[in-house]
Amino acid sequence: MAFGINREELLLWKSKISQGEIAFLTHYWMDDRFPESVTVTKVGCGCISRLAQWGSKYGLKKEWIHYRDSYPHYDLFGKKQKEILLKEGLQDHLNRFDL
Repeated sequence: MAFGINREELLLWKSKISQGEIAFLTHYWMDDRFPESVTVTKVGCGCISRLAQWGSKYGLKKEWIHYRDSYPHYDLFGKKQKEILLKEGLQDHLNRFDL
């Protein structure tokens, strides 16, 4: 279950993905499979090859891409989430969600 974002942020993320951009969306979440994680960053792009190439820079496998609702994306959480957000210069995500 996602929370901590508004509809405008979600729609902007989806729009960027549809335009073939690499787009980031961080939000709070609850998932019984990952009880130690309270946030997730979804990194999406409508161009699968571009997304896979981006992911390979960080050791992410193409097989880990989620193909949900026409918005392909990686789910990042934990140490990898923080590492990538830092390297991508997304300090605002880190600050907003106290990562």
